[in-house]
Amino acid sequence: MSVETNVAPRPASTILLLREGAGGPEGRGGIEVFMMVRHYEIDFASGALVFPGGSVEKSDHEIIAHPELYSGGEGCDAAGFSFRIAAIRETFEESGILLARARGSKALIEAKRAAEIETASRLALSEGKTAFLTVLTENALVLALDELLPYAHWITPIGMPKRFDTWFFLAAAPEAQVGAHDGRESTDSIWLSPQEALAGGESGRFKLPFPTTRNLIKLGKQANVKAALEDSRGKPVVTVMPVLTSLNGGRQLRIPLEAGYDGELFEVGGR
Repeated sequence: MSVETNVAPRPASTILLLREGAGGPEGRGGIEVFMMVRHYEIDFASGALVFPGGSVEKSDHEIIAHPELYSGGEGCDAAGFSFRIAAIRETFEESGILLARARGSKALIEAKRAAEIETASRLALSEGKTAFLTVLTENALVLALDELLPYAHWITPIGMPKRFDTWFFLAAAPEAQVGAHDGRESTDSIWLSPQEALAGGESGRFKLPFPTTRNLIKLGKQANVKAALEDSRGKPVVTVMPVLTSLNGGRQLRIPLEAGYDGELFEVGGR
């Protein structure tokens, strides 16, 4: 029986939620990013430390027909809107952090209000017992798509049994919304600096997927949240679909040099 090697990638989104940390060099602060440990029984990236996110769903496309439920995304096509809507929905489902405003307000909702919506809707949304459109409508919310900055675009290599077409977005975390894992798809959650996450990957404390590692290295070059956001604002995003190669008994992943990950050939282990 032949094995299907040309699986179409499934659209997905993730958000790098950023806040100012208390640590950093000589106590001068620095970036912290919200990350989660995937449940070991999940069939994709099980046990890995990742940013919150997931697949684009049909319901995300349905929200596009209701422009009163979101702000921002000017110039986006339907796919662009769906990636952004899914990013906020998945982040809410997985962390409880909600990038939204009360209708008519210019400020993101306060942590207390976000917690009330989470208590009432997060589990039901995750279990498919309610729709995100319903949550937004009943709570008079407007998704803050304008808070999302495109950061990276990775597509799983051809030949893999499960493939994703994933957009990574940067966003400053809403004030005082600290987030927490759901205990279902993820078993732990943590705010940490990119350097701490990478050190954990090196020591074996964390399991870091290749795209996560490269994006953490890229993010770690920024001094603070403002610098990270400004550096990404308006910058073109180069799509990355790694190609697996073999050389001198080792295995490498080749990615476009212009993607900005400090190289184009990376060792990923032996044969």
